[in-house]
Amino acid sequence: MRHDIIADVFSVIKNAEDIGKTECVTPASSLIKNILLIMQKERYIGEFEHIDDGRGGRFRIKLLGKINKCGAIKPRFSVPRAEFIRWEKRFLPAASLGLLLVSTSGGVISHKDAKKKGTGGKLIGYVY
Repeated sequence: MRHDIIADVFSVIKNAEDIGKTECVTPASSLIKNILLIMQKERYIGEFEHIDDGRGGRFRIKLLGKINKCGAIKPRFSVPRAEFIRWEKRFLPAASLGLLLVSTSGGVISHKDAKKKGTGGKLIGYVY
């Protein structure tokens, strides 16, 4: 039984990257799809495809070897639009390296896009 699907996905991706695999298979959901789309847009992962297994489905993800660390942020901290710098210092190794994933009322976006839009949200995870 899965309790935190986001943490499970980040764990599978990180473990596969650490041992040098070129692809991995993770559980699927619409939230995971949105997270993977952001990671793909920022070029942390390659293409991914949905595999229908008759239950919840799975994603097959092509890994590019560019992820040093990724993880879920628990508890899901609320971040006002003016406090992203504080959380960048806490979870990312440098100001311009990596990204925080933020769940907003408009969907899942990166912290860079949230700063541009001037919106806050809940922190989901980080990747660098």
